[in-house]
Amino acid sequence: MRILTTTLILGMIALSSCGKVAKEKEIEPAKKQSEKQLTRFDIDSIAERAVIYEANIRQYSPEGSFNAFTKDIPTLKNLGVKVIWLMPVYPISTTKSKGSLGSYYAVSDYTKVNPEFGSLEDFQNLVKVAHENEMLVILDWVANHTGWDHSWIKSNPEFYTKDKEGNITHTEGTDWTDVADLNYDNKEMRQKMRDAMKYWVAEQNVDGFRCDVAGMVPVEFWNKTAATLEEIKPVFMLAEAWEPELLDDAFDMGYGWDTHHVMNKIANGEADVSAWDKRMTQIDTMYDADDILMNFTSNHDENSWNGTVEERMGDAKEVFAALSYVAPGMPLIYSGQEYDLNKRLLFFEKDSIAKQKGVFYPLYEKLGTLKNEYPALNGGSDAADYERISTSDDKNVLAFSRTKANQKIVFIANLSKTTKEVSVDVQGAFKNYMTATTETFDSDKKTVIKPWEYKILIAE
Repeated sequence: MRILTTTLILGMIALSSCGKVAKEKEIEPAKKQSEKQLTRFDIDSIAERAVIYEANIRQYSPEGSFNAFTKDIPTLKNLGVKVIWLMPVYPISTTKSKGSLGSYYAVSDYTKVNPEFGSLEDFQNLVKVAHENEMLVILDWVANHTGWDHSWIKSNPEFYTKDKEGNITHTEGTDWTDVADLNYDNKEMRQKMRDAMKYWVAEQNVDGFRCDVAGMVPVEFWNKTAATLEEIKPVFMLAEAWEPELLDDAFDMGYGWDTHHVMNKIANGEADVSAWDKRMTQIDTMYDADDILMNFTSNHDENSWNGTVEERMGDAKEVFAALSYVAPGMPLIYSGQEYDLNKRLLFFEKDSIAKQKGVFYPLYEKLGTLKNEYPALNGGSDAADYERISTSDDKNVLAFSRTKANQKIVFIANLSKTTKEVSVDVQGAFKNYMTATTETFDSDKKTVIKPWEYKILIAE
């Protein structure tokens, strides 16, 4: 991503691009399916304009099954989804578990599926249908810890972190008492972890991983593992982390945590648009041009522990959904957001989503089409430019353009709870994408923008 500004930005830090996963020879060749059986996608092309969907299989439907989710994959395609991220699908440990069903992230076996969701054949069909709809399937991978029922606890206790008395411990500094912390000083454990990841790519045809708390696992493990997976087939790697070094080689995309926090603060009147501008400069300073950050207004952690979008953003929820699509990066939809989800989904118990289309399904459908079809919103290795546009009230009104391949999209939004009358440094006629009307702008004339109102304008 490049940010072009009308004011001079001093003190920019130049970081050289290291490129994505470097090829290296596998130490231990994976048992591979035939060339015809493995589905190979052009990862860079898909990531450029993709929408990613986080699938909470347990809560997605009353059945909480792979099959129930698979039926809706064509519906997700209508929303522009090109990457399906499945929350952990593996069996869950019962020892020291939380709640009656336990946490997805307390894995008891890395190479099996949770019978709560269905069979391995059901999972395989999910992957097949997703591929038929030209979507990647990535698995949530929990490399930092296992559940207490994992066979390694007994067979290889040396794989785990231990206290002074020699007892296996949970991750220090957390309340994750339902999991046992893995010791990455142990090279044998690293190889077994890598082999388990290879199994899902080579044998089950998945297209990559979303890696839980990736920053708590050594970057050299991720680098070697990603290179090994790439020898099987192209993969998409998402780090639940912000550290730039993770994106140098191993990962295609990281979490835009600070972007999300800025959105919440502006929505609550704790910050203004200057906080957004500072964040955009920070991204341009910290990350390489081909790094992707995931934009989101919710995810499973935010929804269950910090509140619904309605609780955190209130009347600003729609404008920030739109901003997550038009800003540099890849937008995320969490299960239920497309159906106006307005409750905190239970994490350790069965819950469900009411699938009734309201405001957000048509909104995400329209935004998804925009993201999929317009190079001016490219957000990967061939990212579109981002240029801040000045207004007469830059603390409350955000305006910027995205440009690529002679195409220009302008975003204007009032990120405050009061009506603003402002001039915007934009000239000419534009199609308002959301209303299908033509709007003409003159930098000398003022425009009235209601609280939390936004415009997505396409140059005519």
